[in-house]
Amino acid sequence: MTEQQDDTGDLGPSRRSFMALTALAAAVPTLMGGATAAGAASSGSDRSGSDRSGSELKAGAGKAVFTPSAAILPLDKFTSVHDDLHARVLLLESAGKRIALVVLDLTSVSAEAIGLIRTAVTEATGVTAADIMVTVTHCFSAPHVAASTSSASAAAYVRNIVAATKSAAEDAANGLRSARIGYGEGRADVNVNRNVPTADGWWLGVNEQLPSDKGVYVARIDDLDGNPLALLTNYNVQSCVMQDSVMADGNLPITADLAGAAVAHVEEAYPDAVGFWLVGACGDQFPGLRAKRYTIDRDGHWTYGVDLKDAGFALLEAQGERLGNEIVRVSETITRYASGSRAPVRLVTDSVTTTQITGPGASAPVKTATFTPGGSAEVPLWVFRVGDIAFAGVSPELSTSTARAIREASPFTGTFVMSMFEGGAKNMPDRWNYEHFTYEALDGFYIEGTAEKVAARIERTVKSLK
Repeated sequence: MTEQQDDTGDLGPSRRSFMALTALAAAVPTLMGGATAAGAASSGSDRSGSDRSGSELKAGAGKAVFTPSAAILPLDKFTSVHDDLHARVLLLESAGKRIALVVLDLTSVSAEAIGLIRTAVTEATGVTAADIMVTVTHCFSAPHVAASTSSASAAAYVRNIVAATKSAAEDAANGLRSARIGYGEGRADVNVNRNVPTADGWWLGVNEQLPSDKGVYVARIDDLDGNPLALLTNYNVQSCVMQDSVMADGNLPITADLAGAAVAHVEEAYPDAVGFWLVGACGDQFPGLRAKRYTIDRDGHWTYGVDLKDAGFALLEAQGERLGNEIVRVSETITRYASGSRAPVRLVTDSVTTTQITGPGASAPVKTATFTPGGSAEVPLWVFRVGDIAFAGVSPELSTSTARAIREASPFTGTFVMSMFEGGAKNMPDRWNYEHFTYEALDGFYIEGTAEKVAARIERTVKSLK
């Protein structure tokens, strides 16, 4: 068996450990009124948005590039750029209320950056901090957002992200117009369950026998003349086709990965619209084809290290195109839209109190593990509706079963279930993952049963918005 270093090959400290330190710090202080964001909503509050005049649905969208320049590379071990990273902002208004959604091509984002982003979006749009949601595509081929005080390059990176988000928000505000929203569903066989039995216990790989929700969930927002303004997609997969893949020349390239490739295809089809990737249940889902992959022999012995290098981008392009084509196809089939008073916008924030745990860590498969309860932990929730579409977001990475339970219980025509809100957090495994000591369980932060508790709370909240 080849030695494996967490989920990051030989590229240094665990990127998941970094995410746990930065993103978990972001979630609770920001939502609960910490210094990083002023005026945050209290637990269980209905945040229907900042006051504005008018009763019809209005929407605006914008995007801007924040790719690190050559001057600040290498950054977080990334040494080159394959394609750009973007900040995208969706602004929604209805019945005199506004909310904003920020989506960043990042693995996670720090509490510091989230606070600065909220300030920038408020300045650009007038939306209050509590009505601004920040999420990421969970792309593993983008530098982590370190504290500005850690280095000049880190500070420049944070400034780039904040400036790009403000520019995108300004475009969204300037383009705000009367709109309608529709919903459609499709299917794409791009994701696969990553829980695989090995001789040493459950680990990472490709398992066609375990569940994957291959649904492609699409919300299309048009102006009243039928011109697309924004395409929102919810799909269950990590954007990690190129994760840890080092090129033949020794470079580790930055790329928006699978989410970026799919959205780029959508934006090519609709040049005047902005595409939004809202990552779903990604805790147990890999892309089916990855540049650097796990392999398991007939005796159950595993390795991590087969690397296609530059050729891996062909896998990225093909899978991104496959998803992008399906998003566009679904978009073209949408015929029922809601507008005006039939498209209310409401945002509810809440949180679930649970217990944090300490486990052995996800450095290698195990057949048994001990999880030690610690102090209490909050799991922040964001639930909003636009017309007859519900959107439910949490910070941790969800399992397929958790997202499926939420979606099946929803009374809405369409329901998006999203991970990685408020900067992202570690995994929130369901009971099956704990019972099998999977990577998701070993990498988890929350006591067994938390996922089911959170799903039940979200189900109630979604129903309350109907």
